[in-house]
Amino acid sequence: MGRINVLPKNIAELIAAGEVVERPASVVKELCENSIDAGATAVTVEIRNGGITYIRITDNGSGIFRDDVQKAFVSHATSKIKSASDLDNIFTLGFRGEALASIAAVSKIELFTKTVSEENGTFYSIEGGTETKNETAGCPDGTTIVVRDLFYNTPARMKFLKKDVSEANAVADVVDKVALSHPEISFRFIRDGKQTLITPGDGKLLSVIYSIFGRTFAEGMIETNYELDRIGVSGFVCKPTSARPSRAMQYFFLNGRFIKSRGCAASMENAYKNSIMVGKFPSCVLNITVPPHTVDVNVHPAKTEVRFSDERRVSSAIYYAVKNALSEYDTRLQIDLAKVAQKTKPENAQFYMVEDEPVKVKTPEPQKAFSRPPEPQRPLPKKDFWQSMPSENFKKTTGLSSPENDRLSHRKEENEPDLVAAFKTKKANESFSLKNEEEIPTKPQNTPDFRKNEPVEKPEPQKEPESELSDFKSTVSITEKQPPKPLRLLGEAFKTYIICEYDGKVCIIDKHAAHERVIFNRMKAEREKKEPSSQLLISPVTVTLNKNEYSTILENLDVFSKCGFLVEDFGNGAVIVRECPMLLEEDDVQDVILEIANNLMLNKTDVQAEKIDRIYHTAACKAAIKAGFKNSADELKTLAERVLYNDDVRYCPHGRPVLIEMSRYDLEKQFGRIQ
Repeated sequence: MGRINVLPKNIAELIAAGEVVERPASVVKELCENSIDAGATAVTVEIRNGGITYIRITDNGSGIFRDDVQKAFVSHATSKIKSASDLDNIFTLGFRGEALASIAAVSKIELFTKTVSEENGTFYSIEGGTETKNETAGCPDGTTIVVRDLFYNTPARMKFLKKDVSEANAVADVVDKVALSHPEISFRFIRDGKQTLITPGDGKLLSVIYSIFGRTFAEGMIETNYELDRIGVSGFVCKPTSARPSRAMQYFFLNGRFIKSRGCAASMENAYKNSIMVGKFPSCVLNITVPPHTVDVNVHPAKTEVRFSDERRVSSAIYYAVKNALSEYDTRLQIDLAKVAQKTKPENAQFYMVEDEPVKVKTPEPQKAFSRPPEPQRPLPKKDFWQSMPSENFKKTTGLSSPENDRLSHRKEENEPDLVAAFKTKKANESFSLKNEEEIPTKPQNTPDFRKNEPVEKPEPQKEPESELSDFKSTVSITEKQPPKPLRLLGEAFKTYIICEYDGKVCIIDKHAAHERVIFNRMKAEREKKEPSSQLLISPVTVTLNKNEYSTILENLDVFSKCGFLVEDFGNGAVIVRECPMLLEEDDVQDVILEIANNLMLNKTDVQAEKIDRIYHTAACKAAIKAGFKNSADELKTLAERVLYNDDVRYCPHGRPVLIEMSRYDLEKQFGRIQ
């Protein structure tokens, strides 16, 4: 082993910088916390190129005295603590005195600062830890710090940075968290010259939630305010009906500092037991206040992990705070008839699709005096108006297919329209209808019997219409010599399991898992043919995401396009969905996008095929019929035929079995008929 050496100052600063400054978002976090500790009421954050080349933080806080400016960039120089006892009573966000020194070691910094008592301000410049300028300057009260060319002297760290869009989204996520933790401060975020966020700074947390996440998210929140044994819990939690498919929208703050705590999340979710759907997670913005001596925030360099002296009391306070809010403010769902009336137009104001030729209108007969005039003749509805077609065909028929509009779709155009999937899920108050026009024949068709004296015309061959059933037939090797064995439907158990008799066996089929697999196979087949069928949404769906989900979606737009989705950037942490697979309902699009974003975040991989499979898993699960839905006997029989006539339908995409069989021998043995 070599001799122990004391590292030079420049190397020691680089090591410290690695602990505190990992990316531009880390710089913004540290500098915003300094602005908050300085008592600022307005903070402006501006970045360019994801914060790699330019970061500016401006505040109207107390500023830095001229004599202290040079000391501020020395490692472990701080005004927050003076002795070891001060560590037990930390009320500020920063206290180590490492941030400015670490940032200055890997960037070029320009600082403008002025206190209220000083007549002139100070301009200070430092590059790579070396001072370059220190002079008098005119500037307003407060501090403005500009960070340029981050990691310019450490290229090894530069290569670990992501794309500018991803780094900018990470910075935006930091600004969101800081703004949520201090609603009394007005935050302004400028990204590449465009203002994307501004909070009012009125001290109301709901105003900040509205500014960051939008109206829909804010309307689904209810307020909570609770105190237990000097532990206070305040903020907002979501209504059970506004739960989300992931935990991405759970924000916990301890004494104004963002933290990550599994215990806090578990306590909050326990309060939602028996009130929230399985697979859904509540969202929240909760600020926890505890005495400083009962918590240790000096656990992690990023100060996001903390340790409580009595974690059970904190968990109890969170549980009862959420439980009381749900019992007091959560109300039953109500229908707003006024909104329904606005969406439903009067009958005489509705529009009808008409044929190309003009509609013939009969000449009205002379009316008698005081007689009611006849109703105006409305044009007839267009034939096959309710027939669905892929978005590519719709664009061609309506003239939307043009070079300017081709950029909206990255999929190959189809030559023939495809019908909607037979098992498409409909609303809860409607039972979906399955087309059985193309059932698999169990015996040869009889030829028609013509009379001897009548001429016989040879019928023209008609092309069999394409449907989901026709795709299913192509996957099953059934010939006329070996027709499928007859299937007899026995019934349905618990509105979930199909019971039928087939090939001397009793078969029990999970209808949701089976339909999910059928849809998954069809989407995979369309993918292999490079012809994913999608539908153009009349009303595009806007999905609000947190910044990590938002960045993940933008990085995988091409993957969504190959799966039948047309997703576009809507700005400020939101995306807009203009097209989706034909199997999906419009009401399910938002949940599907959220689940896909969460899955892509948890399973980070560059293998595109795996990403596509995850998207298909989520879409098939949402589009499949649900357990508990009432279905007709024909629908159940057709689904059973799809499962039993196709050897590929054995497991759902998540691995659960689709079918359980019991032979006649095993059944009779259970009843003692066979010894």
